[in-house]
Amino acid sequence: MADRLPARLAALADRLTPRSVRARTTLAACLSVALVLAVASGTVVLLLRANLARTVEDGAREQAQAVARQAADGHLDSQLPLDHGTDFIQVVDAAGRVVAASQNLAGRPAVAPTGRPDGHRTFNLGALGDQHHQRVTTLTAGTPNGPVTIHVGASLRTVDAAEDLTTAALAVLSIVLLLTVGALTWRATGRALRPVEAIRAEVAAIGDRDLDRRVPEPRSDDEIARLAGTMNAMLGRLEAAGARQRRFIADASHELRSPLTVLRTQLEVALAHPDPEVRADLVAGALEDTGRLQALAADLLLLARLDAAGHDWPGEPVDLAELVRTTLAARGTEPHPVTVELPGALVVPGNPLWLGRLLTNLLDNAQRHARSGVTVRLTGEPAAGRGAGPAAVLDVVNDGPRIDGADREKIFERFARLDDARSRDDGGTGLGLPIARDIAAIHGGTLGVVDGPGPTTFRTVLPWADRRGA
Repeated sequence: MADRLPARLAALADRLTPRSVRARTTLAACLSVALVLAVASGTVVLLLRANLARTVEDGAREQAQAVARQAADGHLDSQLPLDHGTDFIQVVDAAGRVVAASQNLAGRPAVAPTGRPDGHRTFNLGALGDQHHQRVTTLTAGTPNGPVTIHVGASLRTVDAAEDLTTAALAVLSIVLLLTVGALTWRATGRALRPVEAIRAEVAAIGDRDLDRRVPEPRSDDEIARLAGTMNAMLGRLEAAGARQRRFIADASHELRSPLTVLRTQLEVALAHPDPEVRADLVAGALEDTGRLQALAADLLLLARLDAAGHDWPGEPVDLAELVRTTLAARGTEPHPVTVELPGALVVPGNPLWLGRLLTNLLDNAQRHARSGVTVRLTGEPAAGRGAGPAAVLDVVNDGPRIDGADREKIFERFARLDDARSRDDGGTGLGLPIARDIAAIHGGTLGVVDGPGPTTFRTVLPWADRRGA
C-alpha cells in the first residue's frame, strides 16, 4: 500500500494539471503573483505590528520611568493615575507588598510573575476581568524606604485591531488582484494564441490536393508571425515537391508508353509477317527497345532508392582515383578517346557503387555530346573557408557544343533533354544527369556545369576524407 502511494499521488497530480497552454499560463501567473503577495503581505503585517508594539512599549516605559522618579523622590501616592493606552500600574516592595497601584488594581494582591523554560516571564492578569493582549514593562527603582519593583501593563488592543484590519484589507486586495491577474492573463493568452489556433485549423483542413492553400499570417512581427511564415514556406515546398512528383509520374508514364507501344507494334508485325528475314529484323528491334525499357526501369528504381536514402551519408572509404581507372577500363573502347589526369590516390567517404554510377552517367553524357575527345580530371582542394573542409573535385570535360546559361539547371531536371538530344536513338532517357546530381547530394557534395569560357565541364565536388601519395 505504501509503495503505491507515490504513484497514486503522481497520477492525481497529472490529472489535476491543466492541459492547455492557456490554462497553464494563467495558473502559473496566478501562483507567481500569489507567492509575491503572500510574502509582501506577511512582511507588511509583521513590520506594522513591530512598529505599533514598539510604540506601546515606549509609552509603558515612559509611564514606568515617571513612577520610578516619584518613588525616588518619596512622593509616591497609593493610587496612581493611568495614561492613555496603559492598563494598570502596580508598585511592589522587596517583601512583595503592594505599595501603590492604579485604581483598577486597588486592594488586589501583587501580580505574580511565572517563569518559563525559555527565560521569559508572564503575569497572571486575569484579575483585571478583561482578557486581551498586553505588554508588561517591569522597572526597579530605589526609594527612601528601600527598593521597589514597578509593573506597568500596556494594552495591545490598538495593535491587534490594526493588524486584523490590515490583514483583512490585504487579503481582500490580494484576492481582487489575483482575480484581475487571472482574467487578464486568460484573455491576453487567448488573444495571443488565437492566430495559432487559426494556423492549426487551416493546416488541419489542407489535404494532399489543397497544397496551394496557405495559413493566415498575423500582421505583428513576433514569433507567431514567423511561425506562420515558416509554415507557408513549408507548404510552398510541399506544393513544389508534389508538382515535381506529379510531373515525374507523367513524364515516366510518357517515356514508358512510347517504347511499349513501339515494342508491341514490332511484335505484332513480326508475328503476322511471313518473311523470316523481316521477322528477324523486327524481333531484333524489339529486343533493342526492351533493353531501353530495362535501362529506364533500372534508372527509375535507382531514383526511388536515392529519394528513400534522404540525407543518410554513406561512409565507406572510396579511392576516387582507383574508381576512375576501374570504370574506364570496364568501358572498353569509347567513341571518343578519354584523357585522364589523376593523383596517386584520393579517398572520400561514400558508396562505391553509387559513385561509380555517377561517373558512368557523366561519361555517357560526355561521350554523347563530344566532338573529338573527353577529359577526366581529379584534384584535391583545401578548405575553402570557415566550416568548410577539403574537397575532391572531379571534372568531366567534353569538347561538344556549349550549354546555354538558361539550360545549365534544366538539364538536371528529370526527363529533361535539350532539343539536340531528343532522339531516342541517342540512348538518353533524361535521367542520367539528375541521378548523378542526386548521388552527389547524398554524399554531401554538389554537381553542376562550370560557368566560363572553354569546353563544357561537369564539376563534381565531394567532401575529402584523406589523401595519400598525391
